[in-house]
Amino acid sequence: MKTEDTIEQVRETVDAIYRSESRRILATLIRLLGDFDLAEDALQDAFRSALEQWPTEGVPANPRAWLVSTGRFKAIDALRRRARPLPEPEIPEAREWEDDRLRLIFTCCHPALAPEARVALTLREVCGLTTEEIARAFLTTPATLAQRIVRAKSKIREAKIPYQVPEPEELPARLDTVLQVVYLVFNEGYSTLSRVDLAGEAIRLGRLLWELLPESEVAGLLALMLLQESRRAARTSPSGDLILLEDQDRSLWKRELIDEGLALLERTRPGPYALQAAIAGVHARGTDWARIVELYDGLLALQPSPVIELNRAVAIAMRDGPEAGIGLIRPILGELPDYHLAHAALADLYRRLGRTGEARAAYERALELTQQEAERRFLQKRLRELSNSELVERLAGERK
Repeated sequence: MKTEDTIEQVRETVDAIYRSESRRILATLIRLLGDFDLAEDALQDAFRSALEQWPTEGVPANPRAWLVSTGRFKAIDALRRRARPLPEPEIPEAREWEDDRLRLIFTCCHPALAPEARVALTLREVCGLTTEEIARAFLTTPATLAQRIVRAKSKIREAKIPYQVPEPEELPARLDTVLQVVYLVFNEGYSTLSRVDLAGEAIRLGRLLWELLPESEVAGLLALMLLQESRRAARTSPSGDLILLEDQDRSLWKRELIDEGLALLERTRPGPYALQAAIAGVHARGTDWARIVELYDGLLALQPSPVIELNRAVAIAMRDGPEAGIGLIRPILGELPDYHLAHAALADLYRRLGRTGEARAAYERALELTQQEAERRFLQKRLRELSNSELVERLAGERK
C-alpha cells in the first residue's frame, strides 16, 4: 500500500540511483538498442516506471538490472509499434556494465566525428551534462549545440560506427583521440576560472578511463589534470585577479590531489601527457627549472609544436635569464603571431630587464588577443605598473 512517506522514500532512492547509475545504465541501453536517442528515451521511461511501481512493489534487489530490463522492454514495445526490428541480447554481467561505459567513450570520441562534436557528445552522453550546460561552457547557443549532437548521432548511425573498444592494434591511435577530448574539456574548465564543473567532469572521466583502461598515457593525463587542479585555489585572488605560479601561496595547493597525481606518475613511462604531468610534478615538489627544461626537451622530441617550444623558452629564461628567453621567443612569434600567451611571455621578460617600451608594446598586443577576463585584468595591471615605473623614472630624471 502506498503512503506519502513510502512515495517520498522511493523518490529519494530513485533520485540517488539516477545520480550514481544513470550513465552506466544509458551506456548499456545504447549497446542493447543500438541507438542513442532510443536509449535515452528508454532510460527516462525506466526511471518513470520505477517511480510508479516501486512504492507498491518495493525496490528490487538489483535496481540497475531492473532499470535496464524495463527500459529495454519499453523500447521494444515502441519499436514494435513502429515495426522496427531489434536484437535481443541478454542483460549484461557485472563486468560488462563497465565495458559498456568504455565502449560509449570510444564511440563518442570516434575520429570520424568532428572534434567539436566529440566533445559535445562525450559531455552529453558520458557525463550527463545538459545541452544548456554544455552550450554555456563553450559560449554557443543551446540550439547550435543540440544540432551538433544530432549530427554526431546521425553520423554514428549512418556510418555504422561500431559501438566497441578498438582492437589492440588500433588502440594507440584511438586512445589518443579520447585523451585529447578529455584534456580539451579539462582545459576549458581550468582556463575559464569559473567552470570548475567542467574540470571536475574531465577528472571524473580520467579516473574512469584509468579504472577501465590502465594505460601509461591515461595515468599521465589523469596525473596532469590532478596536479594542475591542485593549484586552482591559489590561481586567483579573492577579487578574482590572476596570480602567476611563482607568486602563488603554495599552502593553498590541495595536497591530496598532488599526492594522487604524484602516485600516478610512478605508473607512467615517457609520453606526451606523462611528461607534461612530470613537469607539473616538479612544480609540486619545489620548482627546479633545470629539470623542467630537460623534461621540455623530451616533450619536444616526442611532440614538436610551437606552443611547447614557447613553454621551453620560458623555462630556459627562468634558468638562464630573460635575455636567453627573448632570443628563443622572438622566432616563435612568427609561428604564433596571434597567440596571446606568447606576447605576454615576451612582455614579462622585457619587463624583468627594465625594457619598459618593448614590454608595453608586447603587453598591449597580448591584451588585444586575449579573451579571458581574468587575463585581461592581469595584463591591464601590468601595463599600469609599467606606467607607474616610467613616471617614477621620469621624475627621478627631472630631479638630477
